[in-house]
Amino acid sequence: MNTYEVWTNYNEDLKRFITSKVKNEAVIEDILQDTFIKIHSKLPTLKDPSKLKSWVFTIARNTVYDYFKSKGKTVTFDTVEVEFEEENKEHTERDCLSGIIKNLPKKYRTPLFLYDIKGIKQQEIAEQLNLPLSTIKSQIQRGRKLIAKGFMDCCGYTINENGKLVGEIQDREDCKVCK
Repeated sequence: MNTYEVWTNYNEDLKRFITSKVKNEAVIEDILQDTFIKIHSKLPTLKDPSKLKSWVFTIARNTVYDYFKSKGKTVTFDTVEVEFEEENKEHTERDCLSGIIKNLPKKYRTPLFLYDIKGIKQQEIAEQLNLPLSTIKSQIQRGRKLIAKGFMDCCGYTINENGKLVGEIQDREDCKVCK
């Protein structure tokens, strides 16, 4: 199963779930987008495809937790109230990627999300956003370059002679985007 199939099967259910916890439409869309970025990056690690639905909803729940935690608020799931305390969890590339994507201008973030996560064709994105196809192609490419630059700025990654992004994740306190 790929990210597009997961999106097709679960995006409406996940949006309803997120909407039950968050009332701001823009925040709902951001949380849904963050959820699918996480699903996309971790889908190859799913060992038991029969547990896909619960795995996807766990990611969504955790993303909602992260949102409320970042706002210093509490959230209730199944009548259990959760207070967030500062925890020292491991710093990963996903933390950086999430921060980098959130900092992308919307004109790059939206086409990237629609193309790379939702699997929508570039021509359809151009029609949806009422922009020329060449603009969409440029925005997707520019967005990808900004993500690479974000890793270079954030954690000191470099581009090797083959044009690939290489490096090691910095400690959270040394990271310019995640700290």
